[in-house]
Amino acid sequence: MSDHVYKIVELMGSSTSSIEDAIQTAIKRADQTLRNLRWFEVVQTRGHVENGMVYQYQVVLKVGFTLEGEGP
Repeated sequence: MSDHVYKIVELMGSSTSSIEDAIQTAIKRADQTLRNLRWFEVVQTRGHVENGMVYQYQVVLKVGFTLEGEGP
């Protein structure tokens, strides 16, 4: 097993459907521009309320991906 070095970025995803959909939205979008995505951590969950009802779910994620190339 080789050692890995990860880069971590922070993302925010949103959805009017669910927290899970907000996570998927963020991961799918990140996958379009980042390679080697390996893991995520939900660090914050919040939402937007309108007229006494949940209107939108929002999640902040830390996403890790492996760096390409040879290490030192």
